[in-house]
Amino acid sequence: MKILLADDEPLALVRLRTLLADLPGVEVVGEARDGEEAADLIEALRPDLALLDIRMPKQSGMSLARALSRDPEVEVIFVTAFDHFALQAFEVDAVDYLLKPVEIDRLATALDRARRRRSGDGQAPQLAVDGEAATEASGCIWAPHRDGLVRVPISTIDWIEASRDYVLLHTPTRSHIVRATMDSLAGQLGEGAMVRVSRSAFVRQTAVAQINRQGRTGSVVILKDGTAVRVGVTYARAVATIFRGLGGVSGRPGGEGDEGRA
Repeated sequence: MKILLADDEPLALVRLRTLLADLPGVEVVGEARDGEEAADLIEALRPDLALLDIRMPKQSGMSLARALSRDPEVEVIFVTAFDHFALQAFEVDAVDYLLKPVEIDRLATALDRARRRRSGDGQAPQLAVDGEAATEASGCIWAPHRDGLVRVPISTIDWIEASRDYVLLHTPTRSHIVRATMDSLAGQLGEGAMVRVSRSAFVRQTAVAQINRQGRTGSVVILKDGTAVRVGVTYARAVATIFRGLGGVSGRPGGEGDEGRA
């Protein structure tokens, strides 16, 4: 997969280049220091994927992504120090939204999602006919999309994480952001299929590959795509009971804190 990097911070480019050197099947074909240079290089080099900072001189990464959203041949992953652009990022159908400093496991997961999208794996989003309510009880959640709202079947969601006043719905090929709370979603997800593993995360039972111990009392759910989701200590006993057959589970609930994503 051919990748273009765009960031006005030289050290950020060095870090991304270093991380990508350790991942198989990728080639960095170009680097840009501002949005206009990134746009020119994308036109000239035709990468499969662009890793874009958001705040860049001349043209922002968000503005560039909006233009690229009309070109399905180039996928976009945002890499930024700011978390308050997440809603805009998923409205332009970005593959993922990574916060600096980027961890290699998180980057690898995002690249795998980009590959699946490019290969046509998984269903394309189904747009809403009208722009009414963000959620419904009949097995789906409506999420913002660049063309309005998109229908996200609950059966396609691998895991859900809280992000301030929003939740992120992660499917195998894309992520969606919805203004909601974890408690409000709990009643819509139904019993059994989605398991709450912390105050800030749900996982789909069938998406879980294993559960690993972390430290003396903690544990982490590992999804089939390699995503690691930390189990909150107050949820540990219930999670251990549900997934006992998978092995590698600590049945001890630990202390009084609670964690979200690993």
